[in-house]
Amino acid sequence: MRPLVAERRYATEPAPRAVAAAAPQGGQPGAQRRDPAPTRMAYRMQRLWLTPLFRVVVRVGVPAFVLSLAVLLWLGNDARRAAILAQIDAWKVAVENRPEFRVNVLQITGASPSLDAAIRDMLALKLPMSSFDIDLEAARARIATLDAVEGVTVRVAGSGALEVGITERVPALVWRRGEELDLLDKTGRRIARILVRGDRPDLPLLAGEGANAAAAEALRIVAAAGPVKDRLRGLVRVGERRWDLVLDRDQRILLPASEPVRALERLLALDKAEDLLNRDILTVDLRNRQRPTLRLAPDALREMRRAMGLVTVENDL
Repeated sequence: MRPLVAERRYATEPAPRAVAAAAPQGGQPGAQRRDPAPTRMAYRMQRLWLTPLFRVVVRVGVPAFVLSLAVLLWLGNDARRAAILAQIDAWKVAVENRPEFRVNVLQITGASPSLDAAIRDMLALKLPMSSFDIDLEAARARIATLDAVEGVTVRVAGSGALEVGITERVPALVWRRGEELDLLDKTGRRIARILVRGDRPDLPLLAGEGANAAAAEALRIVAAAGPVKDRLRGLVRVGERRWDLVLDRDQRILLPASEPVRALERLLALDKAEDLLNRDILTVDLRNRQRPTLRLAPDALREMRRAMGLVTVENDL
């Protein structure tokens, strides 16, 4: 029979499997087991790194900020800034003064000698000079202000020449204003001034206030007056609304304000049939289409009666 003490000893000893299960890994008693999960801070940083914007800020923004800060601190010195600006100006001058960028001559095409001289005086370029010192747009705008210039192009050619292409206005009319004579183009734009009418006898003469505004209509009237072109002395603008056609022998044709060309064509057709304008007539008033009016010279009626044999001896005496 076993003693009771021994039984109590065995009852207090742990089971072998339980002891083995409680033993730490590695065979070191008393060591704590490591938790494989990340800490809360590490987890938040990992989640933040997965954000695209955060990665761009860290990889690009932070280095750029540090570099910019370093540059600003370095440029904070006045002497360093002055040295850098001086070096940049030196490089700029060196490039501008290279031979391939220099303009040596001014070439003007399409302009008359007088207009050519006026353009050269207006630009007043001190050649040779760098093409960077020439404001092409400003030069073009200044040339375009000349009355005789209709169109202008300005460019720097590869041969070191400043080329100015001019489209000059073509004189079509002479406009008399008091004692002044101006050349007009077909649109009525002033071109230049002449001293005497004999300088341009080939151009029709206009007179009267506002004649330049109706230059296109005046040219149509002159073209329609072809049969009497050799007798044509000019056109007079009346009341800024209609024309008087002036012929030699002080004859006048008073044209209507509306459709003056058609009225003149009807009169010329009548003249071709009846030789009307070669008679002793002072004016032909066409302002009333239904009733044209003739004004005879002072002795025209008596001469007409004499030609018809209606003048008696008593009247002659």
